[in-house]
Amino acid sequence: MFAGLKRSTYTVRYPRWMVGKPLLYSSSALASLGDAMFGYSQGIIAAAQVQPSFIRRMYGSDVTLAQIQAGNDGVDVFLQAIVVACLNLTALFASYCSAYVCDVLGRRMSIRLGGIIYLVASIIQIFMPNLTALVIGRCIQGLGVGMLSMTVPIYQCEIAPGHGRGLFVSIEYLCLNSGYALSAWVGYGFFFTMPSEISWRGPYIVQAVLAAILIVWTFFLPETPRWLIKNGFKTEGFGALADLHGAGDLYDPAVADSYAAIEAAIILEQGMGEASWGQLFSQYPRRAVVGITCQLFAQFNGINAILYFLPENLTRAGFDIGQSLLYAGACAIVYCAGTIPTMFFVDSWGRRAFLLAGSVGLIGSLALVGGLQYRAESLPLGPSRIGTADGIFAGVCIYLFIFGATWGPIPWLLGAEVFPLRARAKGMALSTSVNWISNFIIAFITPPLFSALEGGYYFVLLGFAAVSFVVVFFLYPETAGKTLEELGGVFGDRVLPVSVDAEEKGMPQASGVANVAEPPEIIEAALSHSRSVGPPTVDAALAPASELTLASSQEEINLKNDNDATTEAKKLDEGRDIEATDREHESNS
Repeated sequence: MFAGLKRSTYTVRYPRWMVGKPLLYSSSALASLGDAMFGYSQGIIAAAQVQPSFIRRMYGSDVTLAQIQAGNDGVDVFLQAIVVACLNLTALFASYCSAYVCDVLGRRMSIRLGGIIYLVASIIQIFMPNLTALVIGRCIQGLGVGMLSMTVPIYQCEIAPGHGRGLFVSIEYLCLNSGYALSAWVGYGFFFTMPSEISWRGPYIVQAVLAAILIVWTFFLPETPRWLIKNGFKTEGFGALADLHGAGDLYDPAVADSYAAIEAAIILEQGMGEASWGQLFSQYPRRAVVGITCQLFAQFNGINAILYFLPENLTRAGFDIGQSLLYAGACAIVYCAGTIPTMFFVDSWGRRAFLLAGSVGLIGSLALVGGLQYRAESLPLGPSRIGTADGIFAGVCIYLFIFGATWGPIPWLLGAEVFPLRARAKGMALSTSVNWISNFIIAFITPPLFSALEGGYYFVLLGFAAVSFVVVFFLYPETAGKTLEELGGVFGDRVLPVSVDAEEKGMPQASGVANVAEPPEIIEAALSHSRSVGPPTVDAALAPASELTLASSQEEINLKNDNDATTEAKKLDEGRDIEATDREHESNS
């Protein structure tokens, strides 16, 4: 479908003064705005559901604040479930289709398209006149959210250094939580414009502004080096590696090593072709299990059962609507704070430790919230119920802090990092689609089940948290501290050194695989720098062992055309100098 749109050019638009850490961290943070918009979409509908003017406009029920607080808003719980859950269905569809867009058009373009779709949905929701328009707007919004939720984690993992993927995906999840927090506080602020409809239309205006900012910024984001190298932009890919990890130094040995490892893995993977959906399970079964179950438990451990209906449930616990919106904002800040320790320790402590500790913590906090909610439902509105409501608020804060540190960010990290490059887009699409179908199920069943079970519903979620502990303990390997190219060994694949000049050595090559000894000339001078490092490694599972080209030492890496390579490297340096001179002349004129 998108093959005819495959890119033939790549343009760098970010200013040269940004290269290095400023470019790396700003790209990570601003790409994560896509996830912030996902978080914002969660909170904006939660705040609207307790607005009398919203209920009147969308559901045709003329209610008062007192009726909403008493849980008598006259809204059919299944209709409410459809409104909340419809976004998740279209996000599921988009996350599946985005694998092709992401591979063909690139990570950067996929983020841009997601932002454009999100902006269109935001405009529809600003002016929506009825329930039909609300559902249409949320369905379109789901397409944008699904595309962003699939692409942004891949982007983060592919620009991050091997030792820092946890930090970068944690930054992404912090932005997601910040989006939810922003929606909670924006909703609280606009609450004071009641009874005007701007009390719930206003937050959608803010949503549109966020989408516009993301769209503009994508024109300055660098494309990921791995996508560029894989799609024939080898010189540009090496330049992107240097700009992101070498402060623009084309001759940085570490940059050359990264390039060599990436290209070696790509060449062997291309010998096998793009992974099919079936091969995700036949060739990478353990990776598929990790990618699926981490997102499954991320939802069934209860996060969106709480977030989607947080103001409403706090109201039912005994707070008035203003207090519920205020406390929802406070909960959102705690949710953000939970991600901060993960940013600093997930790469040193490891993914397993965070998930196992998280499951234990969620079990305790869900037991606390469930028990107090069950008690609150048996008490009349008044001072006695407020005391219990305070306990529920504290329990929810504990839950959100623990989830924000563990089962929130880690599944997005695992889904993006466990699959090899040839299967990464499809693997992440699979993992993300599980998130969305689980998200839909939770959003759809929560209103009727909470109405029927009340506090007992939290104990159902507690059971899933217990199962998640068992699954992680027995099935999840540790992936921290490894480059993306080294994870084959972590998942039980044999990892072998690869000869980059097998043909000249008279050694057999993988069938249909190009000689690895043909990197872009721009880097050969950098690769020829004297250094004692081991050869790059790749997943042996990508091809039969008999077809893999082996090397016993770095001496077998025979670099060709050193003179031409030096010339090409100088040309790129000169080209950058010319561009800088042209910009200086333009500014002077």
